[in-house]
Amino acid sequence: MLRILDRLEEILIATLIAAATLLIFVSVVHRYAATVPVLFPYAHMFDLSWTQELCIYMFVWMAKFGAAYGVRTGIHVGVDVMINRLGFGPRSWVILFGLLCGALFTGVIGTLGASFVWAVSQTSQTSNDLEVPMWIPFLAIPLGSYLMCFRFLQVAFIFWRTGELPHHDQTHVEGITDDLHPSDVQPADPRPAGVRS
Repeated sequence: MLRILDRLEEILIATLIAAATLLIFVSVVHRYAATVPVLFPYAHMFDLSWTQELCIYMFVWMAKFGAAYGVRTGIHVGVDVMINRLGFGPRSWVILFGLLCGALFTGVIGTLGASFVWAVSQTSQTSNDLEVPMWIPFLAIPLGSYLMCFRFLQVAFIFWRTGELPHHDQTHVEGITDDLHPSDVQPADPRPAGVRS
């Protein structure tokens, strides 16, 4: 079940990034085409004024779910100089306290966000350009916050059981294997490319 949630989280983030990038590209090309006299009649046929608003909402959703992804994978920046100087026992308690504080904070934000979304859904408020009910874009707040709360609790539980935190290795590139043995790597030829025979 967790693998499905992990995969859905990754697919949602990647889809939002790709779609927002494509929309911004199309919008920029459209704006440029509208300034060219020959292309103006064709560009004028399409109204893309809504793309900016949609991209803003997509980036908000991406940020909220990306923050939860960051907790799960350990890619958030953390200042742990003092924590690493503590002994194992105190260090573990401080880390658990921090994770539980993160869970509490995101749980409170999720609950307040859900209350806010409920209040907005009782109105007829719509967005300016897309004209969708505003509770739909605002839904990112409780959903993303509750997912982040769950991820904090998940990491805290794993840390409590194993003593390990998720760690992101900046040198690792997904999809590339480390199967090469150092003896398999040939030294680079120091001669310029045109001189090699």
